[in-house]
Parts: sequence; C-alpha cells; structure tokens
Amino acid sequence: MDQLEQVTALIALTMGVGWASGINLYATILMLGLMANMGNLQLPAGLEIVADPMVLMAAAFMYCVEFFADKIPGVDTGWDTLHTFIRIPAGAALAAGAVGDMNEAVILAAALVGGSLSATSHAMKAGGRVMINTSPEPVTNWTASVVEDLAVFGGLWTALNYPLAFLIGLVLFIALVVWLLPKIWRGVKKVFAFLAGLFGARDNDIQLDTGNNALPNQSNRYKR
Repeated sequence: MDQLEQVTALIALTMGVGWASGINLYATILMLGLMANMGNLQLPAGLEIVADPMVLMAAAFMYCVEFFADKIPGVDTGWDTLHTFIRIPAGAALAAGAVGDMNEAVILAAALVGGSLSATSHAMKAGGRVMINTSPEPVTNWTASVVEDLAVFGGLWTALNYPLAFLIGLVLFIALVVWLLPKIWRGVKKVFAFLAGLFGARDNDIQLDTGNNALPNQSNRYKR
C-alpha cells in the first residue's frame, strides 16, 4: 500500500508541475523552492535546483513582472505568446526532474506528459485571455489573473498533500479542455478576423485619402 501511495504521489507531482507551469511557471518554481527551503517538502534530486537561492530570486523577480503584465489587457496576450516558447519546455523539464533518478525511459515519458499538460493549460489560459480582452474594462483581466495564480498554488498544494484528489481533478480539467478549447479557438479566430478586417479597412481608407489628395495636384498641373 505504501508503494502504491508513493507511485501516486510521484505521478501527481510530475503532472502537477507540468500543468502548473503552463499557467504560471514562475509561481510554480517559487512555491516548490520556498516549500523546500522551509522544510515542508522533500524535493526529488532532479528538482532540488529550484530551491537554490539564485533560482528563487530570479523566479520571484519574474513572478512580480508577470503579476503586473498579466493584468493589463493586450499586454497579457503578448506575454502569453512570448511564453509559449518558455512555459512548455520548462514544464517538460520540471516534470522530468520530478521523477528523480529513474531510468531514461521514465524520464522521457515524464517529459512528454509534462510538456503536453503544460501546452494544454497554456493554450487554455492564452485562448481565454484573448476572449477576455474583447471586453474594454480591466476588471476581468485582474480577476482571471488572480484566479489563475490561486489555481496554481492550490493545485500544487493538492498535488503534494492529496495526490489522488489532484489526479481526479486533473482528469476533470482535461475533460473540460476537450469540451471548451474548440469553442475558445473558434472565438479566437473570430477576434483575429475582426481585427484583420478592421486594420484592412483603415489601410483602404488611408489609400483612398492619399489618392483623393493627389487628384487636385494633378489637375492644377494640367491647368498650368
């Protein structure tokens, strides 16, 4: 029974760091490192680096930057776009580190699962933010950002203390993503199509204005 609990805890930690990294990578590293330094968590050998003071300071600084960038409409979408190339590989690396000193096949499998979960949660977050940004007021951005941070801290705490409950919740999250993500993607395409049409209309107006302004000059030249 103890061995089963250890395996469940290891799976929950591996999937938890991958899932959380896709939402807020810096909060994930910060929470793991602080808990390890306070003696509340024994990190696997592959994750001990997150408890290093230099890593913690860098994670804390970047968390503060993201805390504000994530709450400004438009800036949050740009931030998410940039972090597509950061969160997903980092989630895979953290998941691989969570399995410790196991054989290479287990490490690779953990990296694949962690990277996939990170990509899934990142896509859900980034797509949802694009839809939220169709609203001109910043309240929804603040609310969404705070809820996301709380989800990261709460999800990781659950993964570390109640791994089975976390895995059940993760299955429900994946089911929600399967149902919701296609709808979000259709909405995102409509938003970008609207923006493309809007900028296209402005370009046409500019061209028309330029053409109209050139006509009098041409007529005056012919008169002379």
